[in-house]
Amino acid sequence: MVNITRAADLTIIGTTGGGWVADVGTSAPASPLVQPVAPWAPLGCISDDGLTYGFDEDSQEFTPWGLTSPIRTTITKSIRTFKVTLWETARVAVQSIMYRIPSGDLVPDGESGLTSFAETATPTPDRRAWHFAVFDGDTARGFYVPQGEISDRSDVSFKQDEMSGYEITITAYPDDAGNTVYHTDKLPVTPAYSGS
Repeated sequence: MVNITRAADLTIIGTTGGGWVADVGTSAPASPLVQPVAPWAPLGCISDDGLTYGFDEDSQEFTPWGLTSPIRTTITKSIRTFKVTLWETARVAVQSIMYRIPSGDLVPDGESGLTSFAETATPTPDRRAWHFAVFDGDTARGFYVPQGEISDRSDVSFKQDEMSGYEITITAYPDDAGNTVYHTDKLPVTPAYSGS
């Protein structure tokens, strides 16, 4: 009888986590277990849908004449994305990324207390550094995106029975080293396989 090797502690459930944003060029936190400090700005509450780490890939198959199976496949596109719904829509950092405007432009007027800004019809690129952390007990996964930009924003609903939120997708772009996402994880050790 074949013994199926399993280890429940090597699984992960995203029980909690968080996100932070900073200017491009901000170095990554040393560990997902370390609280990011300024210039990192927290994104606040994330909806119970959590964080989705996306893979969008295309490939090209090469099948020789006379065969029905390819002899080679090459990756022609490989994009990494992160998708979250931010619930703290009044948080300055969240407004800044949603509307692609600097945080300094969101300072309330000293007399009226009102914040005013305009959305432009011709937005300029708004790349920023991003850090996401996912926790499950003693397991932690950290994702650092040195250059990422919001590439998709969903509609925002204002209803009595629903939390308003900014559902965004961040696309990771290559940095000077050609990397899009850096991983720093604290994971259980995989036990040695004995074949039994």
